Amino acid sequence: MTAAIIILLILFSLMGLPVFAGIMAAAMLGLHADGVDFSAIAIEIFRLANAPVLLAIPLFTFAGYLLSEGKTSERLVRFSKSLFGWLPGGLGVVALVSCSFFTAITGATGVTIIALGGLLLPALLTEKYREEFSLGLITASGSLGLLFPPSLPIILYGFVSGVSIEKLFAAGLAPGVLTVGSLCLFSIIMGKKWRLDTPPFSFAEFAQALKGAAWELPIPFLILAGLYSGFCTATEAAALTVVYVLIIKTLLFHELRLFHDVPKIMVESMKMVGGIMIVLGAALGFTNYLVDAFVPMKIFEFLRGIIESRLVFLLVLNLFLLVVGCMMDIFSAILVVVPLITPLAEKFNVDPVHLGVIFLANLGIGYITPPIGLSLFIASSRFDRPIMTLFRATLPFCFILLLAMALITYWPALSLFLLRWLT
Repeated sequence: MTAAIIILLILFSLMGLPVFAGIMAAAMLGLHADGVDFSAIAIEIFRLANAPVLLAIPLFTFAGYLLSEGKTSERLVRFSKSLFGWLPGGLGVVALVSCSFFTAITGATGVTIIALGGLLLPALLTEKYREEFSLGLITASGSLGLLFPPSLPIILYGFVSGVSIEKLFAAGLAPGVLTVGSLCLFSIIMGKKWRLDTPPFSFAEFAQALKGAAWELPIPFLILAGLYSGFCTATEAAALTVVYVLIIKTLLFHELRLFHDVPKIMVESMKMVGGIMIVLGAALGFTNYLVDAFVPMKIFEFLRGIIESRLVFLLVLNLFLLVVGCMMDIFSAILVVVPLITPLAEKFNVDPVHLGVIFLANLGIGYITPPIGLSLFIASSRFDRPIMTLFRATLPFCFILLLAMALITYWPALSLFLLRWLT
């Protein structure tokens, strides 16, 4: 019965049924088959509504949408260019660093490619970067900030799995630097190969760019400082971030009008949050069925018969998550898959914090993988290029990301050393 319900869920999704509707239908079918009252779903949704930490998601989303308006992207790119532009392939490094920072503070919603793509792609082509490389770099950069605070997927993963969000933020820093650094190294190597022009470092330009971006650059660091000093919780940090961004956008830079622009941005950001929440409510109901049907235990018993070591389990997990990333967006994947794999990982002695980093690193690659890769669709629309052209352009970057993911998976200390130092 369970297998039939999961197959139905997949078929519903492939037929174009909204994700939340497919999940809800599967949950109701499963509960009905087990003789459980449908009120179990309502109870889970009520629990969702009473979760204080979940308030951080709409608040951080709103702050991210505010930052995506105005000239924040231009200021961040100028600062990155003043800092890294002198390197061979430096403009590629600028694009990677700017996009990862922008994704971290605006959320993994595709806003990065829309906001920075039109700025960075013409600049790369003007500096004689090859078009295929430039398209691949910008498209792959759209999901690079997933492991940096205040990443929305990290907050959602922490809520669904019960793992401390603060611990996940700390654990994601080193793997995030590894991922971005690997792609930056690739850009530098290609810059040397193509003998691109490298302007000299200018301290005066760096100082001016730093002055321009001085209000936006500290946002992730202020959030981390507030969390790890005990000054505020994740939800309080999100509220403070909204206030801070509103002040600098309306009073300092005068880029937004408080009573004209801000309400419109609030509505747009809450549309995205509403989509996440309705899927989350359905997913919690589906999780209730999975627990009642002992699905995780049944899967574990099956895997135990064919998998004997932790390393093999991690390999199977990576392959599974890559397939999931091809088929589902990251928010839906977190809501549906995390309750399923968390008990299995515990049985194979995988650290829950490390599991979170593995999960997000895998699904980040899904952004540039057909058929559902969000970054591919957004870049196709933004740059007017076929999706398969963009997929081919991202292949070298995808290969590097896979190597980084393997290192993150099989070297737990990379994720956990900073966490151990902080605690």
